[in-house]
Amino acid sequence: MAAMNPQTELRVRTLSIHVVTWNVASAAPPPDLSDLLQLNNLNLNLDVYVIGLQEMNCGIMSLLSDTAFEDPWSSFFMDVLSPLSFVKVSSVRMQGLLLLIFAKYQHLPFIQILSTKSTPTGLFGYWGNKGGVNIFLKFYGYYVSIVNCHLPPHVANNDQRLEHFDRILEMQNFEAQDIPNILDHDLILWFGDMNFRIEDFGLHFVRESIKNQCYSDLWEKDQLSIAKRHDPLLREFQEGPLLFPPTYKFDKNSNNYDTSEKKRKPAWTDRILWRLKRQPQAAIHTPTLSAPHFTLFLRSYVSHMLYSVSDHKPVTSTFDLELKPLVSAPLITLLPESRCTTESDMLISYSLTADFLSSPWDWIGLYKVGLRHINDYVSYVWVRDNQVSFSDGLNQVYIDISDIRETEDQFLLFYYSNNLHSVVGISTPFKIQPRSFLAEGPLDEAQPQI
Repeated sequence: MAAMNPQTELRVRTLSIHVVTWNVASAAPPPDLSDLLQLNNLNLNLDVYVIGLQEMNCGIMSLLSDTAFEDPWSSFFMDVLSPLSFVKVSSVRMQGLLLLIFAKYQHLPFIQILSTKSTPTGLFGYWGNKGGVNIFLKFYGYYVSIVNCHLPPHVANNDQRLEHFDRILEMQNFEAQDIPNILDHDLILWFGDMNFRIEDFGLHFVRESIKNQCYSDLWEKDQLSIAKRHDPLLREFQEGPLLFPPTYKFDKNSNNYDTSEKKRKPAWTDRILWRLKRQPQAAIHTPTLSAPHFTLFLRSYVSHMLYSVSDHKPVTSTFDLELKPLVSAPLITLLPESRCTTESDMLISYSLTADFLSSPWDWIGLYKVGLRHINDYVSYVWVRDNQVSFSDGLNQVYIDISDIRETEDQFLLFYYSNNLHSVVGISTPFKIQPRSFLAEGPLDEAQPQI
């Protein structure tokens, strides 16, 4: 992507990120996730969704089906978010762990997926029922690491939990890929079913404290809070205040804490943490600053008691990320033919920045507005195929649109870079006219609808 001209006045952008973590206990998606995704919150204008699930159904038949098709949760989120202009940018799964990133399509040219990774820490360190899944990306030129984890359970296994946390962190090295160490990334979002429990207090005291909303005593005995007081590195990870009831363990299909024979003690097992590079120590209600012009504000940190399909309640955080972009423009600028109709090929003109390295395997996809993910194209063309002209500044290529039915839908063009494994250019929305459009009047009356 093109670097900023030092003489250019940088404009601060505020981007809203909504993070979800939920141990779904093998359940299918409930029919309505509006509250979880804050779809009815008129005060939010979200740009990115980061969704981490644990304990998805990972039986043999389920995994085979999910390999051939999208898993039910991913499909559900895509169906809900795509009409709102969100596109699935990346995903990674390891058995029951799933991490998804959605962004409004306008941001796609400024999101470069660098790597995805799975780190199993289960049985003998090789089984993927526990561990972490990670997506590493550049977001408007800044390095961002996103980790969804599931750590060992039970109150007595706290040392093992901390060992697994450290192991997942240590495995994030990228020496061969020219990517900085994870601790040198501008932002780390780390969340999941961390399984930290409440020490010392008995079941009756914990439940009475929850009933009376007296959480302060419980915070003092929360294992993660205790660990952060003793571990300097873990202390660099910040968290919002725990002003909601412990999110585990509930009877399924209810808001009652565990009534089984085991009567597990409630705990804040489901957590969302973040770390900014070189951040100063700051109070939780003040912005945390990493590098100049890269500031994170926590807007909310809540649980969602509405959902009862699992023995965990989901937890979400909403952040405002203020930054001055380190890139000024997409690597590719796409211009569709203004008078294209469904009866002919469409001519696409595109220009490249000087520092973009193209590949014969780059391609341009044609999409309907409302696409779910990058594979939802209705037509595509390899950039070196059907090329009609090229110069230092401008290239032209034809794409076949003869199979597209007449529609009032709007379309988009995406340029996908094989070297960068990312979308590096998008067009503005446009319409493809019906076959009879140009025959209805004089040619000079035809107006492009961009």
